[in-house]
Amino acid sequence: MIDIEVEDDAWTAAQPDAEALAHRAAEAVLLSEGADGEHVTLLFTDDETVGDLNARFRGRDSATNVLSFPAPPNPEKHLGDVALAYGVCAREAREQGKPLGHHLQHLVAHGVLHLLGYDHMTDAEAEAMESLERVVLAGLGVPDPYAAGEGDHDRP
Repeated sequence: MIDIEVEDDAWTAAQPDAEALAHRAAEAVLLSEGADGEHVTLLFTDDETVGDLNARFRGRDSATNVLSFPAPPNPEKHLGDVALAYGVCAREAREQGKPLGHHLQHLVAHGVLHLLGYDHMTDAEAEAMESLERVVLAGLGVPDPYAAGEGDHDRP
């Protein structure tokens, strides 16, 4: 099950089908990883909220595009929550010359993969995670977000 909460109306003003796109992306990841009975929550919010979450839980005093909060194992099969900051995501999509809907689907897929235990702290982890993202996104008709290098993640 995929629950979506829209806290910042800027998401649906800019991308009226944002919820449907996000649902498809999350569902595609869950199906591809054999986790289709799992539950995730997606929060579409603003930069301030994501910035507060990032400071509280990661010690970084700035907004970021997407944050994932994996849940501990539980009988409800809740994998966790993913929060997306509208301003950061919209700016990145503009700067990278891609549709907001494509960037949204990429970040949802990325966030859900984090809930499933994937990470990108090392080059090998990043390559594995990005490969999965590419496969899922291709199935959704979204071009490779890493093709031009604009989708690179910070690595230690």
